[in-house]
Amino acid sequence: MDRNDRAVTAFAMLGHAMFHAYELVIPIFVVGWLEAFSTTPAFLGVAVGASYALIGVGALPTGLLADRFSSKRLILACLLGMGGAFALVSVAPNVAILTVGLLLWGAAASLYHPAGLALLSRGTKERGTAFAYHGAAGNVGVATGPLLAAVLLAFVGWRTVAALLLVPVLLAAVVGTRLEFDETAGSSARGADGTATTREGPHSLAAFLASSRRLFTVGFGLVFAIGILYGVYYRATFTFLPDILADLPLFDPVPVVGRSFEPSQYVYSGLLLVGGIGQYVGGRLVDRARLETVLLGGYVALAVVAIAFVPSANAGLVPLLVVAGVLGFLAFMIAPINQEAISTYTPADARGLSFGYTYTAIFGVGAIGSSLAGLILTRSMPTALFAVVAACAAIAALIGGTLHRRSGRRSRDGVAADD
Repeated sequence: MDRNDRAVTAFAMLGHAMFHAYELVIPIFVVGWLEAFSTTPAFLGVAVGASYALIGVGALPTGLLADRFSSKRLILACLLGMGGAFALVSVAPNVAILTVGLLLWGAAASLYHPAGLALLSRGTKERGTAFAYHGAAGNVGVATGPLLAAVLLAFVGWRTVAALLLVPVLLAAVVGTRLEFDETAGSSARGADGTATTREGPHSLAAFLASSRRLFTVGFGLVFAIGILYGVYYRATFTFLPDILADLPLFDPVPVVGRSFEPSQYVYSGLLLVGGIGQYVGGRLVDRARLETVLLGGYVALAVVAIAFVPSANAGLVPLLVVAGVLGFLAFMIAPINQEAISTYTPADARGLSFGYTYTAIFGVGAIGSSLAGLILTRSMPTALFAVVAACAAIAALIGGTLHRRSGRRSRDGVAADD
């Protein structure tokens, strides 16, 4: 990688790590919010789900903005917006203001992925290596954000922890501001038509709709449906998982030197860390095996591990830790498999639009999972929740089976010939 590639990649890595650190630290705070405010898991699930939904709702418009304005500016706005939202969360006097803070966070966070991926795509020459480092940085944020919050919560309250989280995001913004790079160097090196010197958005609403109709073949429609089901599975499982673990007798608070530590929070952080390994394995799998086979097998495994979760909790500490680790591994392993499916079932010149739609599916529509989880846990038990998420994975596996049967008719560009 040359100097410009390194600068672009470093900047995107900062943004990606901060996004995922904030995204997955929110469930850590859910336990404290349920205690601090007179509210129910159902209402809090709606609030958290709405904030996550905004990430998806903002995906398409942010993608359009990234084609017209500097990705660097959009990502800096994302970082500062997420920090400002958590500043509001830290001083929220009631659940209404907390909800406003979460919604502002979701709106700011929606700027990251379309802008960051566009920056890497246009700005780097060694694009594959840049994406690899970018993914690794996201995994660092996934693991360290919740872990840092869990450690701090043993010493101070959730308000202080939320306020302290401003420090890393502000540092990232300062460092990012100082990094200088050419956002179109990669496009120039590859000789991409027009992208080296100009930014063009859709010429008209009619052109946008025509491109969308062209994109939504049968194959991509099935992949899009899988994205929705994955988003629901992911949000429904992880939003209240720290609270579910905290309610288990296995993870009663442990006093250490006058402080109370919550083992459940460290288990949650640990399974997210294992997820980083899963993401690497998923990426390697799609390079070595037939996509549709891996997709089908991955979702069957996700269904099985969801069904096994509650029985493992009743079986003892070791079975629970094993199943929780497998859950974290599989939930993140499937992400690069989904991304490969998107690329396979879309024409090359529609990849940007396809990822915009898919992020809307996963982050936007999939955010229903948070609200669904809160509603189920308010009215029922974790067993019911994991039965629902297992059903989501099973349906996704059935769709994967349909893609497997159809894949023999896929043409060289990845789009089924009869689509």
